[in-house]
Amino acid sequence: MLYTNLKHLESAADQKKAISENENVMVICGRMGPMCIPVYAIAEELEDDYKHVKFYDMEFDNPEAHVIRSLPEVRGFMGISFTIYYRNGKVVKATSSIQSRDQVKTILDKEFAAPVNA
Repeated sequence: MLYTNLKHLESAADQKKAISENENVMVICGRMGPMCIPVYAIAEELEDDYKHVKFYDMEFDNPEAHVIRSLPEVRGFMGISFTIYYRNGKVVKATSSIQSRDQVKTILDKEFAAPVNA
């Protein structure tokens, strides 16, 4: 289990439901390690500003995370976390490893439009 304040995806069915029921979704697939924890913290901080985006985490070592690990967009990624951005059920961006707040905000703004009160 990941000890974050994000909503947890525990199965492939959870992931499928999340991306089918929400227009804009960010999923961070990782561990509780030094390259992942800052990305979880950034997502937690941005949740209130990006109410039109649903933020989730998924444990990288969970066998069910194959739905993230097997995406063509992550082929060649060398570090975790894998952060996947979905719009209308389709992957629109994927990143790996540590990200800064500015990098995450840039992707959120580009892929899901900037929040109204930003």
